[in-house]
Amino acid sequence: QVQLAESGGGLVQAGGSLRLTCAASGRTFSSGAAGWFRQTPENDREFVAACSASGRSSTYGDSMRGRVTISRDNDKNAVYLEIRSLKPEDTAVYYCAARLPERIAPTPRSWKYHYWGQGTQVTVSS
Repeated sequence: QVQLAESGGGLVQAGGSLRLTCAASGRTFSSGAAGWFRQTPENDREFVAACSASGRSSTYGDSMRGRVTISRDNDKNAVYLEIRSLKPEDTAVYYCAARLPERIAPTPRSWKYHYWGQGTQVTVSS
């Protein structure tokens, strides 16, 4: 069993940066891919970024590509999302997700993630 807890969200001015952290419990976390998604009340959950179990490969969604970097530290059981040049339209709840063990490939498909955190709110002011 894996439990995920996001942190690092908050209120930030447009143009600023944030680093979101997803802390995982459970010894199988490091053997599955992980990803970040975001959601607003008006929209469906949107893929942001994902990385492989090792962290050596990653993939990014179109909306934030070039402004985000995903990374992970399996020794610390954590995955990170750095967001730069924040825009008001980036305002959303950001969720961390993890795949089952041995599902090592990153994917933008939310239904392939078995574990989800509660989310962290990011609000960008103009």
